Amino acid sequence: MNIHVAQAMLDRESRNQLLSERAERLFAMQKEDGHLVFDLEADTTIPAEYVLLKHFLGEIDAERERRIGLYLRAEQSDDGSWPLFKAGAGDLSATVKAYWALKLIGDAVDAPHMARARGFILSKGGAARANVFTRLTLALFGHIPWRGTPTIPVEVMHLPLWFPFHISKIAYWSRTVMIPLLVLCAMKARAANPTGIGLSELFLIPPERVKHYQINPTGSMVGQLFLGLDKLLRALDPFMPGRIRRSAIRKAEAFVLEHLNGEDGLGAIYPAMANAVMMFRTLGYPDDHPAMATARRAIELLMVERGDQIWFQPCVSPVWDTALAAHALLEAGHRDDPRLVRMLDWLKDRQILDHKGDWKVRRPDVRPGGWAFQYANPDYPDVDDTAVVAMAMHRQGDPKYAEAIERACEWIVGMQSSNGGWGAFEPENEHFYLNSIPFADHGALLDPPTVDVTARCVGLLAQVDRERFAEPIARALAWIRREQEADGSWFGRWGANYLYGTWSVLVALNAAGVDLKEPWVQKAVRWLKAQQRSDGGWGEGLETYEAGVRGHAIESTASQTAWALLGLMSAGEVDSPEVARGLAWLERAPREEGPRWQERLYTGTGFPRVFYLKYHGYAAFFPLWAVARYQSLQASNARTVAWGM
Repeated sequence: MNIHVAQAMLDRESRNQLLSERAERLFAMQKEDGHLVFDLEADTTIPAEYVLLKHFLGEIDAERERRIGLYLRAEQSDDGSWPLFKAGAGDLSATVKAYWALKLIGDAVDAPHMARARGFILSKGGAARANVFTRLTLALFGHIPWRGTPTIPVEVMHLPLWFPFHISKIAYWSRTVMIPLLVLCAMKARAANPTGIGLSELFLIPPERVKHYQINPTGSMVGQLFLGLDKLLRALDPFMPGRIRRSAIRKAEAFVLEHLNGEDGLGAIYPAMANAVMMFRTLGYPDDHPAMATARRAIELLMVERGDQIWFQPCVSPVWDTALAAHALLEAGHRDDPRLVRMLDWLKDRQILDHKGDWKVRRPDVRPGGWAFQYANPDYPDVDDTAVVAMAMHRQGDPKYAEAIERACEWIVGMQSSNGGWGAFEPENEHFYLNSIPFADHGALLDPPTVDVTARCVGLLAQVDRERFAEPIARALAWIRREQEADGSWFGRWGANYLYGTWSVLVALNAAGVDLKEPWVQKAVRWLKAQQRSDGGWGEGLETYEAGVRGHAIESTASQTAWALLGLMSAGEVDSPEVARGLAWLERAPREEGPRWQERLYTGTGFPRVFYLKYHGYAAFFPLWAVARYQSLQASNARTVAWGM
């Protein structure tokens, strides 16, 4: 080992002190009932949309708007735009919504920050070129004609399962967002907009004179056919029988009511919740109606106060945060700590055992057994969360978790897609032609199998019983190998990006007993080593989700460095100089007063290219986990990771 690297690393006693301090600070975040939850931050779109929602409803809360305005202004870039993630390029749609919200809040259009934002918007073609969801909101306020939005007839609620489009053939997040939106579009809903403020200054030509709003999102022949269908449906819309439309609206309304999910909200995600509230208002629900009151309360529970600023989370992540914290603390030697057991007990009580969610359309005979990402979301348990929770319980080893682990494995096996991979929420969600409909310009309409989720499922099944689950593991490994990139890495769907995907796979391959000396595995190891930065850490920008962009990084981050270290150690590289340098970087990296290492950049992914996340807990869990794993492997003669994650 390089003498300078050795000197930079902590000795064993100092490392134990670091681990003890970080673990105690993480335990200090624990709630009274045992769980942990950190803030989950997206871009400025969510708080801006909250302002727009309130004005749709005709409500103005001046003090709250003032505090949201502080957050929005603080996140603006020097060029006047708002990005989708910290230090990212400006995004047209995010900038339109932030500008619009600030104008409603009362910012003068000739204020310097507003002038810069307006200049950016106009340089990108104006608000007419914003994405579908932004244009739908503009139409709700009457700022553009309805022909500026894709045609999404509510009558699709009546389509049979065999039809090329069916509501079950799109991802759960698309489904819960789209169904209340179908009602809003069918009824040509109109915002109250009590200030009467317009946005004409954001258009290069008057909105009513714009000829072509819709685009072909994939540039394919199928996309051109869907554009033609969009025009046909728009022409036929006035002739749709009222009886059919009314029954379709009732069916959409019934879906929302059935899936309302109490104060955890429709789909437990902000966009769906907001659309549900607007749908209820458009259908005439009074504010004191139980469904309306519940839906509105769900939104308010997403609010975060940071000093004098207010912003809103896209959802909450208590199950994910608690499970990852448990893994880090298990690695740090707290297997029998009563506080750790309380975490797992809290998780055990939230397993979904008696409700079949929307996934039952493709898997009617599979018993439920998963966990949601949020406090409650029984219609949409998360495959990834389920694997991570069950692995933590299995590692802890108390027999009281045996039944929960067994049910989780049974459900996971049942959710495997026919190609061998796993999606996040549903199997067989691979109707890729639907990505070409004009509504799908965000590119995230579907929930197909992904390498990172599949790797986690392999890790669980291999950790619990590699022989019993040999068949689904073999199918998954074959799929993972087919998905390997030419440079040896793997794409990370739910975390940034190739570092996340490659870490996920290497840990799973080790758990599954794959020969780590195989050329294809070593190719991944070489790629991971090659991404190490000159300071010893690892970092990867969210720009790598853009076509043709690889290796982009502004700086090393604590969570991504931890992923790389965990991946390399699982591949048998614990004594490599790359691991030593990475560990030295992690040990000397700045840390906050709480459990987190300092980390300003986003490393989480909602939807590639359109929606990114900062998991505030990642910089607490993963660095602790990586340092603890190094310490435990150094103390072991085997130098082999024994767990599936």
